[in-house]
Amino acid sequence: MPPIHQQLQAAISDFLENRVAAINWQNVAAPGKWNNKQIIGHLVDSAQINLQRFVRCTYEDGFKLIYFQEEWVEAQRYAEADINELLSLWKLINLQVVRVLVNYPVDRWQATCDNNRGEPVYNTVEFIAKDYVAHMQHHLNQLK
Repeated sequence: MPPIHQQLQAAISDFLENRVAAINWQNVAAPGKWNNKQIIGHLVDSAQINLQRFVRCTYEDGFKLIYFQEEWVEAQRYAEADINELLSLWKLINLQVVRVLVNYPVDRWQATCDNNRGEPVYNTVEFIAKDYVAHMQHHLNQLK
């Protein structure tokens, strides 16, 4: 399996080059669910919060950093955003994540932070990075 930064780079490229043009950005999978623009917005939020985790874990252990996905998507008005701006933001923030992971200090991959809303749950950078790519792929696969 390729390193996590290569998996992330491949996911970005594949989505932008092969899938983005066929997506109906107003589509909602079911009543009460996010539309496709809101899903991309959620992925922007996920990239931002995880980028902060990766950066902070290079020099800090055991901190708590969570986000409230429903509230963030609503507050940022992604449903009303221009899709080209959202896609550019998504691409650029993820390229920054790739840049950080490519150069990640080997001795910090096992550093931990708490990313759970309730009781502390400490995950390693390695786990968070793998989970991040899986989470992105899950949501990208929802887009039709």
